[in-house]
Amino acid sequence: MAVEIFHTTPDREIVSTRIFNTTQQNLFQAWANPQYLKKWWGPKGFTNTFNEFDFRVGGKWSFIMHGPDKGNYANECEFIKIIEPSLIAWKRHSKPLFQVVASFEEISHKQTKLVFKMVFDTAEECEKLKPFVVDKNEENFDKLEDVLLNMKA
Repeated sequence: MAVEIFHTTPDREIVSTRIFNTTQQNLFQAWANPQYLKKWWGPKGFTNTFNEFDFRVGGKWSFIMHGPDKGNYANECEFIKIIEPSLIAWKRHSKPLFQVVASFEEISHKQTKLVFKMVFDTAEECEKLKPFVVDKNEENFDKLEDVLLNMKA
C-alpha cells in the first residue's frame, strides 16, 4: 500500500543537487530502469544485487549493496510516488528509516537538474547521518554521470 510523502522541516532533510548534461527523460530512465540503476547506485566502490524492482506506486525495491572492503547492506524500499519524467519517491523499510524524493527539472533540452532529498523521521537521525551522507551522495552522482555518458540519448 502506497503512503503519501510526509511533511518535513529543514532539520530533518538532507538535500543534494546537481545539474547533469542530459535530457530529463534520460536522467529519469537512469533511475527508473534497473539495468542502469544497479550500475551506479551507491557510493564509490559499492556494487548492487537487485532482488526485486517493481517500478510502480506501491511496488517494492529490494536489493543488497556490497561494500568495497566488506559488508553487505540489505535495503527494502517501497515506491510511493512516480511522475514520469519529473519525480520518483520511495520509503525505506530498512534502517536507517527515511524517504527519498528525487526530482528531475529540465533546465534546457540537454541539461537537467536533480534535487535529491532524504527526509528523516527525526532531526536527531538526520544529524547522525549527515556527516557521512552528503559526501556519499556526491560519489553516487559521480557514478551516475558515468552511466549517463554511456546511455543512448
